[in-house]
Amino acid sequence: MGIPAFYRWLLDRYPLSVVQVREEAPVVVNGVQVPIDSSRPNPNGVEFDNLYLDMNGIVHPCFHPEDRPAPKSHDEVYKAVFAYIDHLFSLVRPRKLLYMAIDGVAPRAKMNQQRARRFRAAKDRADAAAEAEKLRDEFESQLEKLCNPEEINKMDSNVITPGTEFMALLSSALRYYICLRINSDPGWRGIKVILSDASVPGEGEHKIASYIRSQRNLPGFDPNARHCLYGLDADLIMLALATHEIHFSILREDVRVARRTERTSKFENKNKSSSKEEGKEWNHEINHDVPRKKFQFLNIWVLRDYLQHDLKIFGAKVKIDLERLIDDFVFICLFVGNDFLPHVPSLEISEGAIDLLMTVYKKEFAAMGGYLTNSFEVNLERVEHFLQIVGSHESAIFRKRIQLQREMNSHLRDAVEVEQKTGSLWMKSFERSANFLGGSKPNSTTSVLKGQVQQREEEWKEEYYADKFEVKSEDECQKLKRHAVKRYVEGICWVMHYYYQGVCSWQWFYPYHYAPFASDFLDLKDLEVQFKLGVPFKPFNQLMGVLPAASAHALPLPYRNLMTDPSSSIIDFYPADFELDMNGKRFSWQAVCKLPFVDESRLLAEVKRVEYTLTDDEKQRNSWSMDILFVHFSHPLASKIRSFHRRKKDHPKLPKTKLKKRIDPKISSGMNGFIYISDKTIFSPEIYSPIEGMTLITKNKTIFVYYKIPPFQTHISKIPSGVILPNKSISRKDVQPAPVLWHERSMFKRKNLERPLSHAIAGHRLSQLACSLVSNHYRERKQPVTVRKVDKNAINGQCKMQKMLEQRTSHECNGNGGFEIRN
Repeated sequence: MGIPAFYRWLLDRYPLSVVQVREEAPVVVNGVQVPIDSSRPNPNGVEFDNLYLDMNGIVHPCFHPEDRPAPKSHDEVYKAVFAYIDHLFSLVRPRKLLYMAIDGVAPRAKMNQQRARRFRAAKDRADAAAEAEKLRDEFESQLEKLCNPEEINKMDSNVITPGTEFMALLSSALRYYICLRINSDPGWRGIKVILSDASVPGEGEHKIASYIRSQRNLPGFDPNARHCLYGLDADLIMLALATHEIHFSILREDVRVARRTERTSKFENKNKSSSKEEGKEWNHEINHDVPRKKFQFLNIWVLRDYLQHDLKIFGAKVKIDLERLIDDFVFICLFVGNDFLPHVPSLEISEGAIDLLMTVYKKEFAAMGGYLTNSFEVNLERVEHFLQIVGSHESAIFRKRIQLQREMNSHLRDAVEVEQKTGSLWMKSFERSANFLGGSKPNSTTSVLKGQVQQREEEWKEEYYADKFEVKSEDECQKLKRHAVKRYVEGICWVMHYYYQGVCSWQWFYPYHYAPFASDFLDLKDLEVQFKLGVPFKPFNQLMGVLPAASAHALPLPYRNLMTDPSSSIIDFYPADFELDMNGKRFSWQAVCKLPFVDESRLLAEVKRVEYTLTDDEKQRNSWSMDILFVHFSHPLASKIRSFHRRKKDHPKLPKTKLKKRIDPKISSGMNGFIYISDKTIFSPEIYSPIEGMTLITKNKTIFVYYKIPPFQTHISKIPSGVILPNKSISRKDVQPAPVLWHERSMFKRKNLERPLSHAIAGHRLSQLACSLVSNHYRERKQPVTVRKVDKNAINGQCKMQKMLEQRTSHECNGNGGFEIRN
């Protein structure tokens, strides 16, 4: 999920950082699509060294696609994943490394969000099933499949979580697919492939970032290596900036094209599926009918150029370092929300929150004393200064929100109902405060008015904490506020460490659904922030922590009972229903899922009692593992691996995967790390497909071993030595002027929200027609055959009126109140 709305903000603010991907059209011969030769030069004019795939961004769209019929089985999902990877590989064509990373067990800080998503998905499925049940009598034949519980469980997307049978089979399927490609595709034959599956702890994108950081500044490291990372989460942009690698591109779907074509694609696919025989679209081993999607490269070096212009500091007393400005940009964006922390209440990207944060940062840079961060280290005293200035805008932001809500309600037929759905008790309290401030008497003294403002501000803040955090007394409110601020500060320090160094605590998490106000971040320099590393959850324990009872089928039976048996001591972790707080949002998917937080000690104590019941296969799924490295026989690494295995094949440590060898970067295209061998690795002459309908790989020439990155080293937040900087692609004229802050924009232009009438006439054209109308009227009244005395005063009066009408029309149409509808 990452950072909601961030990518759209970036597209609008820094448009030249994004370019369309050029694709080579596939050739069809005799009705058969010929695979694209990925060994040929890249049509985009750049040769990438490494391609990294955040695999969850592939698996989810293949599991529940929006632009084609949903798969009917897990095998169809796996085949769709293969086709998707083929397509991405043909776009990028890496020459040294392909790294596939699937989400493993996540830190506890992320598990809370995963829990909310999965409970929400189960709730949506239950609601859909209930709706279908209502219509069963009328459409029984069509809805029989929808209402079948077995079918619902079978394609439950919540199984895309480490530890499930689906994820274990996905790993087996990908191992088969990698060997298939290395054996048959010339573009794959010369590269290394690393698979980090769900048995390796850590989120996919962070395993990728950890790999990139681990290779820097080691022997054989190429500072000019070209990286390309595919994924859907906006926080990939932050991770890419945090690496301080220059030649870095992010590949992702063009969201604007996707939105425009979504309805058309659904309609076309519906017609296609109805005209085909059932299952015909999956009659090939791998379906290469990839949905019509357009892709974009987000070039990090161009984004860096934009930020250098947009974060220009004037009057600074210290030397400005672009790398530290970038680190501070990553840091201040944490406050608009991410996968680990809720956004500060006054900061919404759609309301210009990032513009506000950047404006405050530049204006206050000198007063703060300089940078907010030094790599992952956070200067809390400066952060307090920064947030206090941001907090000074909060009242204006909430007043603007109320003004917009009132305006919207005045144009909606069911305004009262809308207000009930989107309003909050604390916002009503703020509205009363806003009315009070707006009605203050002009002759009030400054000191008295200031005191009244502060008093009212404290009142609606207390209402916020009472409403959202459910505190009842003032003392409890103050205690809660201090605790929430402390934990939120821990959170921003945790996330910065996560982005720049890796996990500093597997157990830490933010224990609230909402964030404090920016103005409440006080006395930060006195806070002591420390973390204990701990260990990751086992896969089944994470499943118990994030899955709802409706998805208990993904776990062994004894674990299911803990989730579904009313007598279970942890049944309170799995509520059948829960509150969805709209929290001022418009759409239900944006609501806050107010689930109880899991007590780790209680959960682990109960799980420990049933672990002994696991079968050998289940124990395997409930364990951690390592990355797997694949190479072709012709790769220079292959001979070293085979030689090492021959020498150690009878070693007693071989079955335990304890035998390792350091990789020589001279024969691995600059990659450092260690290979581990075991009795289950190295080579098999034949490889069977775990997917029905796919062929046996004979005469296999692929070697695979376990792989670990080099030992931890402190990440250096600077561009690497020896890097060749690209030419500057952004000049001052390409940078948009600083935007007017959202809450400071005039509301005058929004007075008339009604849509103007079609074919209406306004402006100069209306003036001309008015003059013509008056002239024609008096011309028609004139009777030339009748001789009579002309009333000059009347004519002069009408001419004056005509002239006044023209002047008035022209004046109104030149002002802000006029509008024009073009035919």
